[in-house]
Amino acid sequence: MKTKLSFLLIVLIAQFSQIHAQNEKATEKKQEGPNIVLAEQTFDFGDITQGDKVTHSFKVTNTGNTPLIISNVLTTCGCTAPNYTSEPILPDQEGKIEIAFDSRGKSGIQNKIITIISNAVTPQTKIKISANVLPKN
Repeated sequence: MKTKLSFLLIVLIAQFSQIHAQNEKATEKKQEGPNIVLAEQTFDFGDITQGDKVTHSFKVTNTGNTPLIISNVLTTCGCTAPNYTSEPILPDQEGKIEIAFDSRGKSGIQNKIITIISNAVTPQTKIKISANVLPKN
């Protein structure tokens, strides 16, 4: 009985090791098509004064195996303006998405969602900026 259990345990360990090795090979394989990876998905400007105009640049990397094309960057408010890399981002190369926020007419906590439209395997990616707009003194 002990021999059968030992044998069964050895077989199970061998199968687990084989499955684990296959999973590692699969994750090492590059993403088919373009793949967008952001160094950060959110940025907080912290406390700013009403009327301040602030900007932040999000770094974009293409970890896929074909060029990444950012076709549009959508904002939810006219107070937020994007500027982004329009030429194709080659595999393992970087681009940027710069977001400008104008706090004129705003007060308190501001959260803005920005949608990136691209030809990536996941065609829509969201990033977020936030700020606490303090009144002018």
